[in-house]
Amino acid sequence: MNNSPNFNEWLFEITPKNKFFTLNLKEVWQYRDLLFLFVKRDIITVYKQTVLGPLWYLIQPLFTSITFTIIFNNVAGINTGTVPPFLFNLAGITVWNYFTACLNGTSNTFAGNAGIFGKVYFPRLITPLSVVISNLIKFGIQFLIFIVFYIYYYCKGAVIGVNIAVVFFPVLVVLMGILGLGLGMLISSVVTKYRDFSNLVGFGVQLLMYLSAVMYPMALIKQKLPKFGWLVAYNPLAYIIETSRYMLLNVGKISPLGILFTFVFTCFVFFMGVLAFNKTEKTFIDTV
Repeated sequence: MNNSPNFNEWLFEITPKNKFFTLNLKEVWQYRDLLFLFVKRDIITVYKQTVLGPLWYLIQPLFTSITFTIIFNNVAGINTGTVPPFLFNLAGITVWNYFTACLNGTSNTFAGNAGIFGKVYFPRLITPLSVVISNLIKFGIQFLIFIVFYIYYYCKGAVIGVNIAVVFFPVLVVLMGILGLGLGMLISSVVTKYRDFSNLVGFGVQLLMYLSAVMYPMALIKQKLPKFGWLVAYNPLAYIIETSRYMLLNVGKISPLGILFTFVFTCFVFFMGVLAFNKTEKTFIDTV
């Protein structure tokens, strides 16, 4: 009786990707330990050799909120109703920061990891996924700061309240992360061939922030600048931020059509991002 092992049975088989669209989440799950290591790396190494370390997670949204409060509320006179301006801005910035962190972190996937990709095989999708997950942890820290200031203003007598729709807030966060992931994969695929395109990302993100209702209600821009209101009305990020403030502060309103548009747009961008990512993955090592 032959009890020798069958060496023709392989645990993993690496083959070229022939499918037009594939996520291969099963393979990603098999490499979940590597995904965890990448998440740990993204969190620890970024602030490992800094003076303040993780405190930068807290300083950035706080100082940005203070700046927006001074410029847009005190100087420009934007009214936030019964909600304190600082809290209004902090809510928008906290949500916006998660999107920008996901976008910026995934937009340089191929160029930033060429050394690893060229030496060892693993599902390339793990790299941008690790960025989205690690930034979710950072978002949780910043959201705790928002809760602290929310409790502070509530105890001071501010007329604020949480809307019952807040139970769907995690859905918005996931939607924001998927949108950032999709756009990031698209940009990363372009940056592989055109390196100077990465220089436009930072400028584009800053410009997009002013069109995403981060520091003002959507109704205000439609009232003050009706000719340019369509720029905000067709921005899916504006609906996410406006809906987030409605859930967290009970200010503004929810647009069902706007949320539907955002969902469809996010699915489309993610689909196109995966297509571009899969195509670039096959040939990027020759161009990076």
